[in-house]
Amino acid sequence: MRTDTLGVFLRTRRDRVSPEEAGLRVYGTPRRVPGLRREELAQLAGVSVGYYTRLEQDQAGTASSHVLDALARVLGLDAAERTHLRNLAHRPTVPRLVRPAPETPAPRVVALLRALGESVPAIVLGRRGDVLAWNHTGHTLVAEHLDHRAPDDPETRPSIPTMFFLDPLHRDLYRNWAQLARIHVAYLRLTAGRYPDDARLAELLGGLTMRSAEFATMWATGDVADCTTGPMDLQHPTIGRLDVDYQVWLQPDSPDQRLEVYTPRDRPAQDALRLLRRSSGVVG
Repeated sequence: MRTDTLGVFLRTRRDRVSPEEAGLRVYGTPRRVPGLRREELAQLAGVSVGYYTRLEQDQAGTASSHVLDALARVLGLDAAERTHLRNLAHRPTVPRLVRPAPETPAPRVVALLRALGESVPAIVLGRRGDVLAWNHTGHTLVAEHLDHRAPDDPETRPSIPTMFFLDPLHRDLYRNWAQLARIHVAYLRLTAGRYPDDARLAELLGGLTMRSAEFATMWATGDVADCTTGPMDLQHPTIGRLDVDYQVWLQPDSPDQRLEVYTPRDRPAQDALRLLRRSSGVVG
């Protein structure tokens, strides 16, 4: 699957900015585009229409930081979108795919997971959302229908994005599934911009696009987001309804791997997680 190019991303972002939001006057004449016209964006960013057109056609070569900053300002890009814009601008239009070796959990990330013990549910996620490790409560919270040892073998590792869209048991866990699914898709796009030559990631995206119409629809929006913290509203098959917040911890020497922990949002969630620890065979 071919992921974003700079031109594709610019078009999707231009379509979502109205002339009024950009400070332009509209005189009531019908418009054939949902957002800004190319010439309007070029004028606001201080570049020629011809040059901007070549950018959208992926024919302008590498854009300067000054031009990218101007485009990001006019388009109202947030920090994650600006990062994605720069990543796309400094990569080949058609990257050469390479199959990386299976990921190995970084020792410091594993040490941090072990230090948490079973005090909170926690999982270690790799670059593509594969579960590299989890504690017992993390496993029981997000995927108790899977073997706890599944992350130990690269061939059987659970893929959180795949489970979100293709595993009905996992999907039914989330009362706010649509919100979380959009975040997963947007984060995968950010990752694809960082690693355009990752063949395993391209296969994941292609497979989800072919097998899930919902994923394909969300991917087509062009949205980009980082995934650091947020709410998870759950309906757990064993302990029932509970609300937690996910928080992502990163290690500077292993930025591809994220330790995701789940903390209770209220007293009922605290009690539910206490029951979860007991159901996982953990005392206390």
